[in-house]
Amino acid sequence: MQIPIEQLAAFAEGPFTGNPAAVCVLDQWLPDALLQAIAAELNLSETAFVRCGTERHDLRWFTPRCEVDLCGHATLAAAQVMFGLAPERKALHFDTHSGALQVMRNGSPDNASLNNSPLLTLDFPVQHSEPCTAPDALIQGLGRVPESCYRGADWMAVLASEAEIRALRPDLQALEQLDGRGVIVTAPGEHVDLVSRFFAPKIGIPEDPVTGSAHCSLVPYWVQRLGKQSLHARQLSARGGTLHCQMHGTRVLISGRVVPFLRGTLHLPDPVT
Repeated sequence: MQIPIEQLAAFAEGPFTGNPAAVCVLDQWLPDALLQAIAAELNLSETAFVRCGTERHDLRWFTPRCEVDLCGHATLAAAQVMFGLAPERKALHFDTHSGALQVMRNGSPDNASLNNSPLLTLDFPVQHSEPCTAPDALIQGLGRVPESCYRGADWMAVLASEAEIRALRPDLQALEQLDGRGVIVTAPGEHVDLVSRFFAPKIGIPEDPVTGSAHCSLVPYWVQRLGKQSLHARQLSARGGTLHCQMHGTRVLISGRVVPFLRGTLHLPDPVT
């Protein structure tokens, strides 16, 4: 069995920036154990599997350790691959565990400025967070008490400055004791509206380079705090990445560019039926 695969970096500003994701396009679903084994072998923060349809596509995401319900950067990467297969399309529709998701292409490859890559926009659901007291494992894991703490799909810790975000050297074993998917840390940016980092050791991602889905929680918070609907965000991982975000009712629009890296073929044993 041979499966085409591409690796691309989402929310990138050039080569070796942004968040790498693998994308495999399938005619039909393979057994879940095989999908998980492929993701573990590739060992990227996310591998996206797309089952092609006529007007809509099915999309799933796997970390090296487990399947997740929502992923931004791998959706952006998957959309780049699917737009390449249907260059006439201006929007794609994916059915996922988080409902229907749309990705729009702003412009065409002819007028794109980064590696012939147009700006792509995710249309994702808002994920609300509630204020809470920071648990001991979070304080121990971050090595400090946050200014404020919120609980939603992820824990979100608000710090005072970009310098604090950059200086974090988290205790990942402590953060792994928390329930939920992962931990977002955020602060006002020096040259952008907000900065963040994301740690998810519980699902096999010590630090994610750029986390589109985390901005489903970040954007509602910062829109209310800053009093503006459009935000320029940067994730301060070693690779770094840029996101342009906007509140749109109960949806968050998250835009970025995708830089292709490699294309090849997976050679696998035929699955047992």
